[in-house]
Amino acid sequence: MSWADNVPQPASAPEQVSSQQNTAPQPPTVDDLLQAMDEASRTLNYEISYIVIRQNSIETVRFRHALDNDTRTLAHLVHLSGPPREVIQRGDEVSYFEPGVEPFTIATNRMVSSLPPIMSADIYELAHSYDFIPMGRDREAGVPCSVVRIAPKDGRRYSYLIWVDEKSKLIMRADLLDRDGELLEQFRVVSHVVNPLIIDLMRGLDEVTLPQALIIPQKPSTDMGWQVTWLPHGFESIAGNRHRLLNSDRPVESQLYSDGLFSFSIYVADADNYTIREQMVRQGRRTLHSHEVQGREISVVGDIPPSTAKLIAESISFEPVAQGSQ
Repeated sequence: MSWADNVPQPASAPEQVSSQQNTAPQPPTVDDLLQAMDEASRTLNYEISYIVIRQNSIETVRFRHALDNDTRTLAHLVHLSGPPREVIQRGDEVSYFEPGVEPFTIATNRMVSSLPPIMSADIYELAHSYDFIPMGRDREAGVPCSVVRIAPKDGRRYSYLIWVDEKSKLIMRADLLDRDGELLEQFRVVSHVVNPLIIDLMRGLDEVTLPQALIIPQKPSTDMGWQVTWLPHGFESIAGNRHRLLNSDRPVESQLYSDGLFSFSIYVADADNYTIREQMVRQGRRTLHSHEVQGREISVVGDIPPSTAKLIAESISFEPVAQGSQ
């Protein structure tokens, strides 16, 4: 019993205590946690070393991130095994260096990498298509973590199980799962540092000579002659293109779709003697479904389950109908 138990209380004390209890701070919700994770990945100065485990490969990678004057992003990603590969981001330009390919720079603020896409996703937008389910606490990379499952509402795509450091709010682990809960790919941090002084190291990137940003000519918008009449909820077209297939004169039209977490592309070309009437291939997270219809070859390629890729491909119409979704 403490000294406070002996202090006389007014008659209204129980009501006052009840009122204080009702207004006491509530523990953070899973939405709060994911918002904090999003902010941490964008604003902290940090370094992580991680591995990515796929079906037939393991990558080891180091990623550094910092904000210069709290506004400009500086980031550097280096593959630590295999052929030398690295990516450098300076503000709104990202440069890629890979063996066998001439270095190039793209005007964008998003880096294409093996980092979990949830790190750069819009949590509010994802909430329309995914449920965020708290799964308790665990320990990963030497720190206590909150575990969250990111599950699609419609069952038409993959899900994630993520471990978020309770202190820094950075992702320490991310398991990509198929619809049966089988592991397709795993991201695991093995060491990490959060330190404001990392910006001093990252400013050295300004001394590096990088390729000039590619100038991509704007093409006039044209009717591509086909439409997708069914898409899983949340997927939207974000880019389109017309080009010729490599080592072929056959033209192909493509559209890229994304829901902010996963993406896939649709390719449409005239069928020829090499066209396979129908095929389905899945390797890890990537699915390829193609078939022939009305003298055209339709291919759907991306990070979606095979059954979803098949439904999308079969929904393509060559008649002018309104696009729908479900």
